[in-house]
Amino acid sequence: MSSVAPLVRWHTVFPTLALIGLILGWGTKPPALALAALAVLLGGSVLAAVHHAEVIAARVGEPFGSLVLAVAVTVIEVGLIIMLMLSSAATTSSLARDTVFAAVMITLNGIVGLSLVVGGFKFGAPRLNESGSATGLATTATIAVLALVVPSFTTSEPGPVFSGVQLAFAAVASLLLWGLYVFTQTVRHRDFFLPVDDDGRPISENVHAETPTLKAALTSLGFLLGALVAVVGLAKILSPAIEGGVAGAGLPASFVGVVIALLVLLPETLAAARNAARNRLQISLNLAYGSALASIGLTIPVLALATLWLPVRLELGLGPVHLVLLALSVVVSTLTLFTGRATRMEGAVHLAILAAYVFLSAVP
Repeated sequence: MSSVAPLVRWHTVFPTLALIGLILGWGTKPPALALAALAVLLGGSVLAAVHHAEVIAARVGEPFGSLVLAVAVTVIEVGLIIMLMLSSAATTSSLARDTVFAAVMITLNGIVGLSLVVGGFKFGAPRLNESGSATGLATTATIAVLALVVPSFTTSEPGPVFSGVQLAFAAVASLLLWGLYVFTQTVRHRDFFLPVDDDGRPISENVHAETPTLKAALTSLGFLLGALVAVVGLAKILSPAIEGGVAGAGLPASFVGVVIALLVLLPETLAAARNAARNRLQISLNLAYGSALASIGLTIPVLALATLWLPVRLELGLGPVHLVLLALSVVVSTLTLFTGRATRMEGAVHLAILAAYVFLSAVP
């Protein structure tokens, strides 16, 4: 028990073994049994990422802690998208759009909905910080429209595609808005993003747990980065099996983007649910909106630069069905945040929208 070294824990063993498996399996075609083992290591690494992100969050405090996992996962998401776009698949031109929009729908409806259901069952109608949540939603909606809706209506290029100048504008605007949101969250109006008590007063961010030491936080940071690298690397190795499974199930190729987003956002989903279960609903919402913003605000600028050397046509504009679902998500999210309290009923509505999105992605 106490004789076990602090580094020998499940949350350190899984990322370590996953990185070893990644090194051994990279560039090869593992047999079915090896793929199953890699899938187990991938799942363990996801859970380890959640643990280490929470250690870091407890050290740096909110809202900085919520940014750690959001930014780290988004950087990994961008890397995965670019790696898959370098393949010869004909669907790579829309892969970025499919993955980014899936991330937006999962965060706005999946993470938020699950958090509201968990918090509602345990605490009835938990309080949220309307100021910070409204800021996150407004910024997310603006960037999503600029990057994913406007291309469907521009006329400089045929199809749902930006011209070079338009893509540059969207990339700069998205990056600036994301940067301003981070400044607002961490410096100018930090109290807007802290959990609140029943009277609406901000709660000290570290009231629920003992603050980890700097050494523990730095150790967790290293394992968090290793776990995320392992997740995306193993996902790349498993991607042929994922694509084969999608095709074998008779699903459209665009559904691969949904699978990628579900996998990449799993650590944040679990972390948000755990915070909601601790009556820290605002932290869950910080994770949701922060992840959505980072997914668009960082991914689009990087992909805009990547198109300078990637021989692909970057299709970003959404189709009619997805436009309707995005509009519905923003309207319902606004109504959810309106009263400053949320219930499991509102959570169920968000989850219903996510279910509709996944179903219509599978059966367009």
